Amino acid sequence: MMKKRIPALLLAAVLLLTLTACGEGGNKPTSATKPSTGADARKEANEIYVGIAQDLSSSLGPYQLSTAGTREVMFNVFEGLYKADRTGDFKPALATGYTVSDDGLTYTFTLREGVKFHNGAVMTAQDVIYSYNTCASSSVDSSIKKILENVTGIKEDGGKVVMTLAQPNSDFIAYVGSVYISPAAYTDQDTQPVGTGPFKFESRTVQDNIVLSRFDDYWGDKAGLSKVTFKIFENATALVTALDAGALDLVAHLSISQVGGLSKDYQVLEGSMNLVQALYLNHEVTPLNDIRVRRALCYAVDVDAMLTLTAEGHGHKLGSSIYPSFQKYFDESLVNAYPHDEAKAKELLAAAGYANGFDLTITVPGNYTPHVDTAMVLAEQLKAVGIRATVQEVEWNTWLTDVYQGHKFQATVCGFDASTLTAAALLGRYESTSSKNMCSYKSVQFDAFMQEAASITDDARRTELYKAAAKCLSDDAVNVYLQDLADFVAIRSTLKGYEFYPIYVMDLSKVTY
Repeated sequence: MMKKRIPALLLAAVLLLTLTACGEGGNKPTSATKPSTGADARKEANEIYVGIAQDLSSSLGPYQLSTAGTREVMFNVFEGLYKADRTGDFKPALATGYTVSDDGLTYTFTLREGVKFHNGAVMTAQDVIYSYNTCASSSVDSSIKKILENVTGIKEDGGKVVMTLAQPNSDFIAYVGSVYISPAAYTDQDTQPVGTGPFKFESRTVQDNIVLSRFDDYWGDKAGLSKVTFKIFENATALVTALDAGALDLVAHLSISQVGGLSKDYQVLEGSMNLVQALYLNHEVTPLNDIRVRRALCYAVDVDAMLTLTAEGHGHKLGSSIYPSFQKYFDESLVNAYPHDEAKAKELLAAAGYANGFDLTITVPGNYTPHVDTAMVLAEQLKAVGIRATVQEVEWNTWLTDVYQGHKFQATVCGFDASTLTAAALLGRYESTSSKNMCSYKSVQFDAFMQEAASITDDARRTELYKAAAKCLSDDAVNVYLQDLADFVAIRSTLKGYEFYPIYVMDLSKVTY
């Protein structure tokens, strides 16, 4: 993925044009201070402080990583048999290779010898078998559980692991990378996680920090840093204040306004967040259960203007639940399926019986400034067609419990990532039976496309089916799809080696002073 370094003067100029009224990160003093004594001490100790805007899931176990923020941190601790690199290719990790039978039903993995877990135990085939069985029965990721339901047998054969599938699936290796390997005899993964990654878990103070340290017995290239402390902040204001003060060494997922006034002690990198940001709609509430109303919302929103106001045009417009990193599945034509047309929006609202508009509450997690900024702009735009939108900011845990899990919302602005590099990981949440179907979307046609795609090995046909499923989401105006946000990363100028990935992770193994 391309990485851009943004001149500080340009960012400062852009900041003057940014919509500072949206969210908490807009008005910040420009810092010109030198690195703090704390930063110097951290460099001397070969450690860094990383700022994050949400606490992690209550469980840190490898099959209970329920949020993108938790997965991006624990990516440094856990590994699967294969692992995605920064280009999206899957490379051998805890396996050195595999073979597939001619019928596509039997995968035989050769395990890497001498791999140690963080507790000192040596990985065996039995650990792999245990991990797959445990993931299949307890994973919070329904897309992974669904794939593992297709595994009818797993056994050891001379130190190798043999997996048998009921039906061929050419995406299987992508999911293999998402099944983290855990020691079979270990029972404290929720609070004291043990993996094989380049960093090992040291400690956690809930709503304050999580500490990782370099694993010196790592099978691959050793991490460059000795220690990483993730500092947790209750909101974006506190996080950016700490960054301005020089108390942090690295912060990802920032908006352009938040990085605009940073001192020369930081460099700013730009990539993509690899998220589907949308105005997500609850189909179980009136009037959002009416497709005419949902389409009216799509026409009422001016995505180009929103991008200009919130990020000076940075970000990539979307038309469905696939972002550009999924190259062959991304359908550029869907981006303009609903061009900004206030007259059309009003016509649809009138036809649905809402000529005078309606009240709409947009509930957003207040710790994510880009989502708050976006919601504020959308609320203003919707006024033009008579929709009286109110933005309600809530704490992250409240949003997670009430909105995502409880479906107690009308609309929300957030971003969803792909837990694996497969189209199904992004689209599967809309299947009628998915536990992730926050919007309560139901479509027999969509389900049929997804089910057929999961059962075939013909890559060209599978691509057609996933594109057809994505078009269903657009045609049915399931949500108002907005953008894959630009990901601005502030990193101390003395650090190097940070890389962007096509999935929502933060790989710190190559970061060094």
